[in-house]
Amino acid sequence: MSRQIIVIAHNMRSTHNVGSLLRTADGLGITEVFLTGYTPYPLAPDDKRLPHEANKIHKQISKTALGAETSQVWQHTEDVTEIVKQLRAAGYTIAGLEQTPVAVSLPDYTPPDKLAIILGEEVAGIPAGVLALTDLQLVIPMSGQKESFNVVQAAAMALYHCKILG
Repeated sequence: MSRQIIVIAHNMRSTHNVGSLLRTADGLGITEVFLTGYTPYPLAPDDKRLPHEANKIHKQISKTALGAETSQVWQHTEDVTEIVKQLRAAGYTIAGLEQTPVAVSLPDYTPPDKLAIILGEEVAGIPAGVLALTDLQLVIPMSGQKESFNVVQAAAMALYHCKILG
């Protein structure tokens, strides 16, 4: 059985990051992507947004997703807590990709067969209340002057490690 990995993108702001995340997830064979909180999302069946807003956002996401918005399994819900509860009940370990004092260094992490990785807002990261829902946090060691990577670059590194290398 291949490893099942789910991504939860919570409160991302950038449509381009969402598109890039969907493309990355598709390329790595990620099981599903949940777009939670105020994260923008592509057109959906029975979309409740105003058509001009939904179409504008979809077009922006499509610019970087390059078709992955239709090939990658995804869904939108505002309630991240409910998604985490459902995934945990289904046997998933919940990891936050976040710099915390107790975070496990990604190269040292051996992922389980069922893993959900939460990503946070581009600048502020994962809110404390959502971070409290995780079983562990993962951190990518930094070697240069910067303190962090772009959220989708970090996600790509973590997902590749967990799907392919781990």
